[in-house]
Amino acid sequence: MGIVVEDVSKQFGSFQAVSHINLKIESGSLVALLGPSGSGKSTLLRLISGLEAPDSGRIWLTGEDATYQSVQDRNIGFVFQHYALFKHLTVRKNIAFALELRKTPAKKIKARVDELLELVQLQGLGDRYPSQLSGGQRQRVALARALAVEPKVLLLDEPFGALDAQVRKGLRAWLRRLHDEVHVTTVFVTHDQEEAMEVADEIVIMNKGKIEQIGTPAQIYDHPASAFVMSFIGPVNVLPSSSNIFQANGFDSPHPEVFLRPQDILIETKSTEATVPARVSRIIHLGWEIQAELTLDDGQVVTAHLSRERFDELSLQPNQRVFVKPKDARAFPLHYSI
Repeated sequence: MGIVVEDVSKQFGSFQAVSHINLKIESGSLVALLGPSGSGKSTLLRLISGLEAPDSGRIWLTGEDATYQSVQDRNIGFVFQHYALFKHLTVRKNIAFALELRKTPAKKIKARVDELLELVQLQGLGDRYPSQLSGGQRQRVALARALAVEPKVLLLDEPFGALDAQVRKGLRAWLRRLHDEVHVTTVFVTHDQEEAMEVADEIVIMNKGKIEQIGTPAQIYDHPASAFVMSFIGPVNVLPSSSNIFQANGFDSPHPEVFLRPQDILIETKSTEATVPARVSRIIHLGWEIQAELTLDDGQVVTAHLSRERFDELSLQPNQRVFVKPKDARAFPLHYSI
């Protein structure tokens, strides 16, 4: 087992940052800690790294009790959101820094730095300074520096949060390929659902200092364990269970709210069994799909997603009268928040 977090809690003053967390992360896996601000994900990462000490519980790294080990003794690579590179050192010197502190022979340092520059695709840039690199390149240097000492665990705190959307997307794909090459146990914190779904083997959903659900991206999306998870992962319509779109389909729920994904709303131009009338309020072109905002006769507004092919078949227009029904809907107990 790579990482085991056993009944760990941490409080800052009166604020309970994490509460009785139990988590097992397999060796060699890539795991995302995902949740909104204040959910406890960064605190959990800092507890694993040793930057914070738990109030209770234990933390195990590769089978060894690391609860009271220093940061240095844990052999962890840590990558921060804002790189934390040494501005006065070249790329090569930044990567070599920890190896030099360990008094590694110069020949071995050079070989390791050359290897890492190739691994992070920065060959030929070793003599540049951080100010001469793009944001994406600086983040790659930070990753190379973290990998230099061959850590048993790699931790990344919002690693792409400071980058623009296009660079972030490219680096996500690169990080996935990098992990498949080095296979170091990796945990990264993010509040970006798409980032977690695209990169991670497994996602840990956190909310208010507790774990809501653990699973693969497909499990989390297709089988959400709670209203919070369904609301946080992907777009969703939240409607009262009394809405006529459910009444017409015989969907009877003891809970006051029902959750319906935009892609699970079927649209027809003619009335069919179990459909209810609606008006097309707005059409938004999102490139690979179309988003239609619909107003039901009972005043409820829902968002539907259609493929371009289906949109062309229907020939939807603003203010058009259509007929809709849910393909799939879910209900959960209340007590969720984002």
